[in-house]
Amino acid sequence: MLFMVISEPRPERPSSVTAARQSYWTWIQPLIDAGEVRSVHAKVGRGAVVLFDVPSNERLHAHLNAWADIIPATFQVHALIDPAHAVSFLNRQNG
Repeated sequence: MLFMVISEPRPERPSSVTAARQSYWTWIQPLIDAGEVRSVHAKVGRGAVVLFDVPSNERLHAHLNAWADIIPATFQVHALIDPAHAVSFLNRQNG
């Protein structure tokens, strides 16, 4: 299941959360290595955009809770469809 997650961290002085921001990258690397994170991009300023590929909503929920423990934030969560599946769906609609 694909999800694009956009974080909006609490408005704090960036220098006051440097250690947390560094630990975020340590936390997310094993998820990248395991394939549960396809990509992660830091936003200009603060925050991140992450493409999760997880087997369930519960797994995403666990990851977002862990993320928020490191850097408190609000999240926009967008469920996505793999491009090949989207094309297949559209082709069936015209059939």
